[in-house]
This record gives sequence, structure tokens and C-alpha cells, in this order.
Amino acid sequence: MKLRDIFIALIAVLVFGTSFVAVKLGVREIPPLLLASLRFFFAAVPAIFFVRRPEVPIRFVVSFGLTMGAFQFALLYSAIRLGMPAGLSSVVLQTQVCFTVLLAYICFGEKPLPLEITGSLVALVGVALIGVLKNGTVELVPFALVSAAALAWAGGSIITKAARPSDTFAFVVWSCPVSPLPLLVLSLLIDGRAPVTAALLHPSMASVGAVLFLAYATTLGALGLWTRLLSRYSAAAVAPFGLLVPVFGILSTHMLLGEQITRIEIVGSGLVFAGLILNVSAASLGGLRRQVWARP
Repeated sequence: MKLRDIFIALIAVLVFGTSFVAVKLGVREIPPLLLASLRFFFAAVPAIFFVRRPEVPIRFVVSFGLTMGAFQFALLYSAIRLGMPAGLSSVVLQTQVCFTVLLAYICFGEKPLPLEITGSLVALVGVALIGVLKNGTVELVPFALVSAAALAWAGGSIITKAARPSDTFAFVVWSCPVSPLPLLVLSLLIDGRAPVTAALLHPSMASVGAVLFLAYATTLGALGLWTRLLSRYSAAAVAPFGLLVPVFGILSTHMLLGEQITRIEIVGSGLVFAGLILNVSAASLGGLRRQVWARP
């Protein structure tokens, strides 16, 4: 990769990682489902009026919007609202790589390489350490929600693989309008009208900044840069930069939010990171038989 494009990749993963700070700040004042709804509404408007509709069947656009958008971020934001540390969420969420390997085998018969199986097992051991042995900072329900969000992310990757969009950025933009309405309805049903109305009518500067950062800097900005790199280089060349997302996630939440990480979390995160490296190495050696998205 050219030095300029390496710099672009680093900017993209930096934004992806620091977006967990925006999520944490956002869910302090905005109901999590409403925050996800606002993210995708502003990501869709006005971008959808300037981006040509992708040449894929509409069922793929809708299913991708629901899975990668509504399901994933409803689960993730709810987990962080319930107390899951934002930095640690960025680590656990990366287990989507393991889920993608499994789903690719089930849906497409893609047999994983031995190194991919090893990497998945190592990562899952790390997740088990975080989720089972840690009983203080991380509770079972928030941890399970982030794990389910990782599964939703993997499902979105499989939908993308089945759709085979020629323009992945357009595919993402046009999937954004699918999520806001169902997320808003769920927020009204679960959180009630009063909290939703208060968040919409009396937003603070922090909540406005969080929504704009998630919609434009993360969804359109960083993801736009990432898809540009994927269009110019092989996924095997770009994917390893995605391993820096949890690194920036932990560092940014520690520096900006004061989140602490315990020894068990350090060991577990290290195992997840090692497992992901093994998966990426296997993809590089094996010719990258699948497309894995690397965005919070």
C-alpha cells in the first residue's frame, strides 16, 4: 500500500475505535435504540440523494440494513447503556470474525482453514475469560448483548457476500434508511414517550455531537475511506488494519472516559487480539476466501 493510503487506513480505524466514546456519551442522555435510530437517519439524509442506488436486489439492502444496522447497534448500544465498558465492547465485538467463519461454512460451505479454526478458538477463550471469570465490571446480560451484536455483524457480512455489491459504499448508504423507523418504534415501546420526546426536544451539545460523530464521521466518513481502500487493494492488505479498532477503542475510552481495565480483561483482550491475528494471517495465506467488514 502507498504511504498515503496507509495513513488513510489509520485514520479510518482511529475513528472506528473512538466512536465507542461517542456511543458512551450518547447513551448517557439518549435512549440507546433512539440513538441508533438517529445515527442511521442522519447517515441516510442527505447522502442518499447524492449516491446512486446500488445494483443489487432490494431484499439484500433491507436485510443488510436490519441486520448490520438495527439489530447490531440496538444490541450494542443497549449493552453499553446497561454498563458494559465501551472499550471492552470494542474488543468483544471483534469476535464477529469467528462468527463470520462459522456462518460462511453453514451458508456457503466454505471450510475454514486450520489456522482460522485455531484463531477462532483462541479468541473464544479470551471472550470466555472476560465473560465468565469477570464478575464485577462486566455483567452477564450486557456481555451477552455485545456477543449477539457481534453475531449480527457477522450476519451482515454474509448478506454482503451474498449480494456482491459493486459499490459497497452505495450499498451501505441505501441500507441506512431501513433502520431508523423500526428502531424509533421500539424505543417508544420500550423506553416510553417521555424519554424519547425529551431527548429529541431538549438535546445537549454532548448528545448532538455524539449523533453527528456516529452518523457522519463514523458511518459515512470512516466507512467511506475504508470501502475506498477495499476497492483499490485486496482485502488481505486492508483487513489487518481493522485489528487496531479495539486498540483505539480501549485507549480512547481510557483516556477520555477514565475507563479502567483489569488484569483478567487485559489477558482476555490479548487472547481475542491474538485470535484475530491468526484469522487474518490465515486469510492472507489462503487467498482471503471471505469478505469481513471491519467497522463498529
